[in-house]
Amino acid sequence: MVRWRINLILITLICLGLVLLGQLFYLQIIKGDFYKALAQGLFDIGQERKVKDRGEIFFRNGEVLAVNIDWPLVFVSPNEITDKEKTAEQLATIFSLNKDQILEKLKKDNLYEVIKKRISPEEKEKIQQLNLKGVYIGKEKVRYYPQEDFASQLVGFVDANGEGQYGLEKFYNEVLWDEKNQKSQDIVLTVDYAIQFQAEKLLKKAKEELKIESGEIIVMDPKTGEILALANFPNFNPNNYSTITDFDIFKNSATQKLFEPGSMFKPITMAAAIEEGKVTPQTTYIDNGYVKIGGWTIYNYNKKVWGERTMTEVLENSINTGAIFAEQRLGNNNFLKYFEKFGFTKPTTIDLPEIYSENKEFKKGYDVNFVTASFGQGIEMTPIQLITAYTVFANNGKLVKPLIVKKIISADGVKEIESATDTEAIISPKTASQVTAMLVSVVENGSGKLARLPGYYIAGKTGTAQIPWSSLGIDKKGYSDNSWQSFIGFAPAFSPRFLILVKLTNPQTKTSEYSAVPIFAELAKYLIDYWQIPPDY
Repeated sequence: MVRWRINLILITLICLGLVLLGQLFYLQIIKGDFYKALAQGLFDIGQERKVKDRGEIFFRNGEVLAVNIDWPLVFVSPNEITDKEKTAEQLATIFSLNKDQILEKLKKDNLYEVIKKRISPEEKEKIQQLNLKGVYIGKEKVRYYPQEDFASQLVGFVDANGEGQYGLEKFYNEVLWDEKNQKSQDIVLTVDYAIQFQAEKLLKKAKEELKIESGEIIVMDPKTGEILALANFPNFNPNNYSTITDFDIFKNSATQKLFEPGSMFKPITMAAAIEEGKVTPQTTYIDNGYVKIGGWTIYNYNKKVWGERTMTEVLENSINTGAIFAEQRLGNNNFLKYFEKFGFTKPTTIDLPEIYSENKEFKKGYDVNFVTASFGQGIEMTPIQLITAYTVFANNGKLVKPLIVKKIISADGVKEIESATDTEAIISPKTASQVTAMLVSVVENGSGKLARLPGYYIAGKTGTAQIPWSSLGIDKKGYSDNSWQSFIGFAPAFSPRFLILVKLTNPQTKTSEYSAVPIFAELAKYLIDYWQIPPDY
C-alpha cells in the first residue's frame, strides 16, 4: 500500500512536471516571438505613445515621410456614466468594437478609460453629435506616416514605448530624439520621392505580371553613393504596424537579407583577373560545356557548349566555364583578395540597419567553392553590397560608400553629410574602363539586349541564381527550383549618372533576361527623361 501511494505521488509529480514543461514550451517557443514583441513595445496595448517632439523625416525635395501629429482619441469617465449598458452599446456601434469589453471598462471605479485611439473624422463627428455623458474626445501626440505603405521598410516605425524600430527610425533613433538632452533633430534623405515612387510602381507591376514573391530596386548615384531609391515589395503600413504578425516584412531586404548574385558576380571575377594581368577582354579559351573539379562537374546554363570564346563573349553570353577559366588564371588567393577588397566580407556602413555574411563556407579554401564563386554561386551578400561593389566600375576603380541621409537639421543649424568618395582604388581606371566596355557589350550583343535605349550606351549584367533550400527556411542542402532573377546596370556607361539594381524573387520566367532586364530599361528611360540626360551618340 505504501509503495502504491509513493508511485501515485511520483506519477502525479511527473504529470505536473510535463504540464509545466508544456506550458514553458508554449510560452518560450511557440509564442516566444509574440511575447518578445510585446516586451519591445511592438504591440500597442494601450500605453501612451512617447513620441514627444521627435524629429521629422523628409525626402530630398521636402516631401514628408514621418511627422508627429495630435490624433483624437475617445475616453470615458466611468463614474459619470449612469446608463452603462446603453452607452456601451452606442460606443460599440460607432467603433465596431465588442460591447462587453467596453462595458467592462465602463464598470471600473475610476475617472479615465481609453475606448479607442486614432479615431477617424467620421467617428469623431458621431461622438460629438451624440453628446454622451461621461464620454470625451481627447488627443495624443503620435508618430504618423502620411505615405502609409510607401517606403515603409525604409522608414520603419516608432513603437508603443517611443523607440524607433527598423529602418531610419531605428538607425537614427537617438538623432531624432535625444533623450539625455531632451532635443530633436530632423533628417533629410538622399532619396528622391519621384524615383522611389516609380521604383515601387514597377515592383507592384512585376507582382501582377510576373507573379514575383518579393523584390527590391535600388537606385544610386555611383559618383557620390547617394541612394536615390530603395524600394521593396511587399510593403506594410507603419501606422498599423501592431496588426502585423509576420515580423519579417519589417526588414529592409536590400540591407538585411542575403542572396546569391549568380552571373552578376562574373564581372567582379573578370575585373580581378584583368587587373592582375591574367586575362584581357580579348583572351580566348575553348569551352566544352563543362569543367571537372575533383568529383564535381560544373556545367553551363542548359549545358550549352560555346566553343572558342573571348572573355568579353563570356560576359555577353554569361558562360560559367569562362568565369572559371578567369578565376583559375587568377588563382584562389588573388580571387579571395579581390573578393574582400570589393567589400563582400564586411558591412557597407550604409546608415541603415544592415547585416553581412563573412562567407565562411566559401573561405574554407576548397577548389570547388572558388570555382562556383567565380560565377556567383555558393557566396552570399546583400543587394546593397553588390550595388556598392559596382560603383568601382562606374567610378574609375574607386569604391563609393552608400549614403541615405543628406542633412541633419537642428536648432543649431544644418549639418550636411558628405559622401565618402575619397577612397582607395580597388582596380585601376584602365581596368574599370575595360570592364565597363565589356558590360556595354553585354547589353549591345548579349543577354542584356532588352536594356538597350536608343542614343545611350548602357553597361549591365544579368543574373539568374537558384535559391538554396536554406534561404527558404528548409533545413536541406542544395538548391530549390525557385530563382532570384536580377539585373544591374549604369548609364550613360562612360559618364554614369545612375546605377540601378533590380532583384526579383521567383518571377514566372526562366531567366532575368525576360524579367529584371525590361524593368531596368523602363526605370532607366524614366531617369533619362526625368533628368533630361543628353544622348551618348
